[in-house]
Amino acid sequence: MNSLAVRTIDAHGGLDRYRKFSSLTARLHHTGLLWALKGKAEVLTNAEVRLNLRQEEVSHGPFRPTQNRSRFTPEEVTIVTPDGTAVETLPNPRGSFAGFAMETPWSNAQLAYFAGYTMWTYLTAPFILAQPGVVSEEVAPWSEAGQTWRRLRVTFPPDIATHSREQTFYIDEHGLVRRHDYEVEIQGNNAAARYLLEPVEVQGITLYSRFRIFPRNLDNTVADAPLIVGVDLTDYHFK
Repeated sequence: MNSLAVRTIDAHGGLDRYRKFSSLTARLHHTGLLWALKGKAEVLTNAEVRLNLRQEEVSHGPFRPTQNRSRFTPEEVTIVTPDGTAVETLPNPRGSFAGFAMETPWSNAQLAYFAGYTMWTYLTAPFILAQPGVVSEEVAPWSEAGQTWRRLRVTFPPDIATHSREQTFYIDEHGLVRRHDYEVEIQGNNAAARYLLEPVEVQGITLYSRFRIFPRNLDNTVADAPLIVGVDLTDYHFK
């Protein structure tokens, strides 16, 4: 890792402390236009997320109006009932999005794939920078809202499911992540910027209470509207 990646990880609690934990749970409240656009307006509006911190595995639930949950890995997504019965299975989930655009509807399993890799990327960052195969380099700083943020250009290996191979993290003077840019490959490569708001310390690790995602313009500025996705997070707990 380069020195900025190390500094950022240390500012969020440090790799040694983070690696003592194997899982993370949280409560989610979703807003934004994406969910209705995909035909899933109420499915995961209020849900619980469970992350495996040692490998890319995530579960969301309930998938309203049922009590079903998802089991996500990069290779397969399954929707299961409370007793564990599979009601929907999607092998090679990323391949199922071929030709999709921003407005293309999703199945529940496709929603689970998007929500799974998204929250694993978001909630393991910046510690994900220490994952095998992840390469980061510092690039030119960026000034926004009267502040100047250092930037990390990150390239992810093919075995990590995420928005796009190349992403950019913006780091403030305290080492905290303030903005995160990417292209959403599975819905037509639309360019987006995620803002990380209201940091909170959880068992010695710094996480964020709110994410707000907006379209990113060609000049790298961010549009004020529409709000693509909003995520409010509570009840964080590491184990």
